[in-house]
Amino acid sequence: MKISTVIVDDEPLARKGLAIRLAEFENIKLVGECKNGIEAVSLIPQIRPDLVFLDIQMPGLNGFQVINKLKELNQPIPLIVFVTAFDSYAIKAFDVHALDYVLKPVDEQRLKEAIDKVTINLQIKQQGGTNEKLAKLVADFTGDDCEDILRKLANGETLTSSSYPEVLAIKDGSEVTRVPVVDVQWIDAAGDYMCVHTADKTHIMRRTMKELVGDLDPKKFVRVHRSAIVNIKYVQKLVSHISGEYHLILENGEELKVSRSHRDSVKQMIKS
Repeated sequence: MKISTVIVDDEPLARKGLAIRLAEFENIKLVGECKNGIEAVSLIPQIRPDLVFLDIQMPGLNGFQVINKLKELNQPIPLIVFVTAFDSYAIKAFDVHALDYVLKPVDEQRLKEAIDKVTINLQIKQQGGTNEKLAKLVADFTGDDCEDILRKLANGETLTSSSYPEVLAIKDGSEVTRVPVVDVQWIDAAGDYMCVHTADKTHIMRRTMKELVGDLDPKKFVRVHRSAIVNIKYVQKLVSHISGEYHLILENGEELKVSRSHRDSVKQMIKS
């Protein structure tokens, strides 16, 4: 499968360097180059490439504006891999549904990883309607382990019907930390923020308790009171006190009070 590809970058040396790198991949067919965003908006609808390596900071129209302009013109958006010298754009790159994001100067291994991801994605698209849900998951990247989903489909493995993400994407300034849900021991609220506790670190994310509860599998996580959720996997025991209060003891020694309104559901989870 040849992947028709366009390079968009206002730096001639950057375009030439990437073209040389891409020539090493047998499945990449370079079909066009653009020196700015305006040229890209004109060329992409004409030749409809499978893939665009898109610089972000360009005169006229930047990379994000190119995508927005194509949407305004009701043009199909090819797979986008952003290539830029500025890592501060990482979060926004995924917000506009980029498949991947690599930094200049482009590392050889990192470029290979990006092309592998593109290849798998295109293979899945060719499989037709049965994978529409997956394609949406990949396009709407919000923290799910999309690469794992793509790998399973490519290998013919069965996908579970669970809509719960396997990874929490936690934004911190210009960085995004991917925390496996299975490693989350418990979560508690601190004002407008949520503290996500793993064995070795506490991550801070700006989400409401209600939003977070909706993303966690109720068969694995139980709410113990208004401002705390616990991964039942890490519960060592449930202790009742003379006062009538119940407390959960986690494997790490953490002790959490169970409120009256959540006592029955906690007991049920402990017994099951």
